[in-house]
Amino acid sequence: MSGPGSITGARDECGVFAVYARGEEVAKLCFYGLYALQHRGQESAGIAVSNGTNILVSKEMGLVNQVFSESRLAGMDGHLGIGHVRYSTTGSSTWDNAQPAFKVTPSGSGLALAHNGNLVNTADLARGLGAQGDRCTTDSELLATLLARDADTSLEEAIATTCAQVRGAFSFVVMDEGAIFGARDPHGVRPLVIGRLAGGWVLASETAALDIVGAHLVREVEPGEIVAIDSHGLRSRRYADATPHFCLFEYVYVARPDHRTAETTVYAARRRMGALLAGEAPVDADLVIPVPDSGTAAAGGYAEGSGIPYAEGLTKNRYVGRTFIQPTQSLRQLGIRLKLNPLRDVIAGRRLVVVDDSVVRGNTSRQLVAMLREAGAAEVHLRITAPPIRNPCFYGIDMATRAELIGAGLTVEEIRDFVGADSLAFLSLDALVSTTRRPRASLCRACFDGEYPIPVPGEQRDAGKDVLSRMGPAPA
Repeated sequence: MSGPGSITGARDECGVFAVYARGEEVAKLCFYGLYALQHRGQESAGIAVSNGTNILVSKEMGLVNQVFSESRLAGMDGHLGIGHVRYSTTGSSTWDNAQPAFKVTPSGSGLALAHNGNLVNTADLARGLGAQGDRCTTDSELLATLLARDADTSLEEAIATTCAQVRGAFSFVVMDEGAIFGARDPHGVRPLVIGRLAGGWVLASETAALDIVGAHLVREVEPGEIVAIDSHGLRSRRYADATPHFCLFEYVYVARPDHRTAETTVYAARRRMGALLAGEAPVDADLVIPVPDSGTAAAGGYAEGSGIPYAEGLTKNRYVGRTFIQPTQSLRQLGIRLKLNPLRDVIAGRRLVVVDDSVVRGNTSRQLVAMLREAGAAEVHLRITAPPIRNPCFYGIDMATRAELIGAGLTVEEIRDFVGADSLAFLSLDALVSTTRRPRASLCRACFDGEYPIPVPGEQRDAGKDVLSRMGPAPA
């Protein structure tokens, strides 16, 4: 995984990919696209392809390269397809909830959907579907059910109708036997980009998935836009006015460093985070070290801004997944020990500035500080490239409940005392926003400042959790 990897207590959203390309091995293109998006979801992987007549869906629990073998992909013929990697934010982690979700329309045709994000009006939508809604265990399945109900006349029209009904953060790709479609919610909270491929088109959550299959970035799917791709090429329509509120946490943690937006790259934004943090929170120290991987670019920026030498003080085992995948705190702690190991000859006797992306529960930071002290660090000064996380996310990042967010109840000094650092500082929200090169009003900052751009039902906000209890508990 070349994306971020130190936060605990939050889950990535999901990654989606779609391609229409005659003359190409579409299933393999989906495989490589999902491989580039693996950091966005590590519970399950799935691909759906069509040869123009039938849709074939293949999905399993596990990583992309565990789910799909050469022989499995060879049996998936078609010229259009979609793919999905999942980290659950609604519904339990089971095969039934893996995507793409497949549904049959009343006329017997099929559709498959891959969804990234989280809806906030699932209760109303489920009631409108009656018994069908009661059987939906995720908001993604609910979306697919709504589309299948109305898709007989035109899937494109069904998408427009459904998008106008649902509330929340979503970007999804959907296909029938002959076309692929992509859509984003009017706020554009979750990402979706368009790429041009020789002989076809690609949709993906991040630009890295375009790069790996040789597609060239054209643009983002706009908030409130639907794009359709079939034998006639690409066409677009708008179902709602755009009111942009792109997820600020994508820059801090979720996206790969090589993801490109119209304004910047994530790498450049993180580098600026570190440089600004050096100005806001200077400290007399000997070395700047990152917590790999999401702290790496920012640590370089901090070192450059402060004049303190940069060094790699932690070695990461690349074959251990993100620690918050583990379902219990004891296993999370074991995961950190397995994943990160201090370079004792680098840090012994040194005063360290340790740059990380965020502090959620605080347990990981506490263990990290203790590990560095055990390795001989003289001082540990923790610098965080985001403000304290004070509010849960209802839009597709499975944050802890408000009660579990250490930033919601403690002051910075109290957090410092809990994690055991000699000093602790967070980047200001204004500085973080400036690194994105986007206007403040065009970003969702809710996890930091509590300003939710999409109204969230009171019972959800009060509980600090997403969706209904009938959809199953959010994984720990």
